[in-house]
Amino acid sequence: MDIEKLEKLMKIIKNSKHLVFFGGAGVSTASNIPDFRGEHGLYNYTPEDIISHSFFKEHTKEFYEFYFDKMVYLDALPNDAHKYFAELEKEGKVSSVITQNIDNLHQLAGSKNVIEIHGTIMKNHCMKCNKYYDLKDILNKEIPPRCDCGGLIKPDVVLYEEGLNEDDINKALEEISTCDMLIIVGTSLVVYPAAGFVRYFRGKYLVLLNKSETSYDSNCDIVIHDDVCKVVNELKK
Repeated sequence: MDIEKLEKLMKIIKNSKHLVFFGGAGVSTASNIPDFRGEHGLYNYTPEDIISHSFFKEHTKEFYEFYFDKMVYLDALPNDAHKYFAELEKEGKVSSVITQNIDNLHQLAGSKNVIEIHGTIMKNHCMKCNKYYDLKDILNKEIPPRCDCGGLIKPDVVLYEEGLNEDDINKALEEISTCDMLIIVGTSLVVYPAAGFVRYFRGKYLVLLNKSETSYDSNCDIVIHDDVCKVVNELKK
C-alpha cells in the first residue's frame, strides 16, 4: 500500500468538515456478503435477469428463491469499514453515507444519515393494499409471500427495469454536490444511474478506494486499489 497516499488521505480527512461516502458491494464483502452477480445456475438466467421487475412478475417463486439465497444475509455483521464511517459521522466529519447496498449494515454500525439508493431488504410492502411487512414477517411466510389481503408482497429493493426513488436521488445529489470531500468506496462505478451521481461532485477532494481499477480513476485526487477494510484499518492507526 502506498504510504504517501495514505498519509495524504489521513490529513485531508482530518481537515474535512463535510465528507460523504459513496459505497458499493465492495464495502460489504468483508461481512461475508458476496456480490450477487456470481455463478448461480438458475435456469440459465443471469442474476441481472432474475432481479428484474419483469422476472419478479413472471417467475415470482424463482425470484424469491434467488433473493433469499443470494441477497439476504441475516447473520451478516458490520465490518471495520462500516464502523469507521459511523465513527467519523459521530465526530461530525461525515454528513452522509450513500450506499448502493441493500443490507442495512451501515445502520447496524451506527450511521444515522444513510441514503439507500437501491432500497433495503428490511422493508417490504403489499402491492395491492400497501401494508408494510418487515423482513422477518416475509421470511415466516410461504414463497412467494402474500399479504393478508391476498396481494403479493414485494421487497423495497429497486429491481432492474425500475426507477430509483426520486427523494433518494435528490438527497444523494444534494449531498454529493455540496460536500467538500467525496470518498468512493468499494464500487467499480458501472451500475447506472447511481454511478453517474459522481459527476455532480464540486468539492475539493475526490478519493477512490477500490480493489480494481475504474473508468473514473483519472478524475480522482487519490486512488488506492486495495481491500477497503485494510485501508480503513491503516487510516485508524
